Amino acid sequence: MELLIKILVCFFAGAGAGIGTGFAGMSAAAVVGPLLITFLGVPAYEAVGIGLASDVLASAVSAYNYKKNKNLDIKNSLIMMVSVLVMTVIGSFIASLVPERAMSNTMQISMLIIGLRFLLKPVMVTNEQMDSVSQKKRIVQSIIGGVTIGFICGFIGAGGGMMMLFVLTTFLGYSLHMAVGTSVFIMAFTALTGCISHFTIGEIPDITCLVLCVVFTFIWAQIASKIANKAEAKTLNRVVGVVLIITSVVILAVNYFK
Repeated sequence: MELLIKILVCFFAGAGAGIGTGFAGMSAAAVVGPLLITFLGVPAYEAVGIGLASDVLASAVSAYNYKKNKNLDIKNSLIMMVSVLVMTVIGSFIASLVPERAMSNTMQISMLIIGLRFLLKPVMVTNEQMDSVSQKKRIVQSIIGGVTIGFICGFIGAGGGMMMLFVLTTFLGYSLHMAVGTSVFIMAFTALTGCISHFTIGEIPDITCLVLCVVFTFIWAQIASKIANKAEAKTLNRVVGVVLIITSVVILAVNYFK
């Protein structure tokens, strides 16, 4: 019975994380961690490590599917990635002075607001319109966007993929497909870095939970990213909005009853 419960929790955690990653470029750790902590009693540090491990393959396969459909801006995403990593460290230091629970709630409320934004004001920019921006301006935008995303990610403690999606579409003028593809590409590397750090510093996590979450998240991310690339911009906006809203409400409820 205990094994069955573990499988079910990991399945739903992986499904939520995979769908969120494939459709909206979300970090799998933002979904997997809270569910493992609440329903299986997994220690927080260990749960985050499992979430990050799940994020690596899920983001990588999603990025591959977006790249196949020419919805990935690799050149500028590398510049942004460096900015994100540097500013995440600074944001984390400042966040150490703020209560943990307040930061968690801030992230979920932000996710809810961003989800409503995609529903009420869809991003209808095309890749052709995005390409009309000069390369010099795009590089500057990538650095500024990376600095903003990194600081917010480090300050809140999670939600890097969500904030990346918001900044890419709102301030850098990316089409939604290109924004999600670029987001998951960057998240694959940041998750790998975080995963290695967690497992190096901490103990080996529950192998069963680790394997189940990685496999389920990978499968659902593969399915979601393939569907997302075939969807029209308006439809994808609606799906992204709904995914973000449902995820934020569920995690807020989980945190409340924890």
